[in-house]
Amino acid sequence: MLDAIKRYFSGHIAQAAEAESPDEHAVHLAAAALLLEMARMDGSLHSGQRQAAEAAVREKLGLSDQETQELMRLAEAELNDAMDYFQFTSLIKDHFDYGQRARLIEYLWTVALADERLHHHEEYLVRRIAELIYVRHADFINARLRAERQQDATPGGP
Repeated sequence: MLDAIKRYFSGHIAQAAEAESPDEHAVHLAAAALLLEMARMDGSLHSGQRQAAEAAVREKLGLSDQETQELMRLAEAELNDAMDYFQFTSLIKDHFDYGQRARLIEYLWTVALADERLHHHEEYLVRRIAELIYVRHADFINARLRAERQQDATPGGP
């Protein structure tokens, strides 16, 4: 699995982000894995949630659609092999600054709300991740409110 991730980053992203270290690649994969897990947390993977996760990855990393699809495929494989979220959250906690961590929580809320209903498992996951990456409760709540406003403003939203 790690070889596939290394090949992906060296072939697709390395030219655009030569300054990034392998640690940064692992952190980006961790963020993608958490977003994907949020998309499937309620027991089904709705296309709107998958699209929201992909949009968050594309925005965060500045990737093309094809690069985003490949990274999401790798993240899904990594997620299927994972025993828990610690391997992902520890990378994020150690490598993202506070603003990036808070923004990730907002992305997680956006993905959770993309199917226009919030499942209690989704709420639990975003709360747990916020705790594990040390995002303050006030910022956790503000991230949710921003995601809800964004959902309400989206055409076809509730």
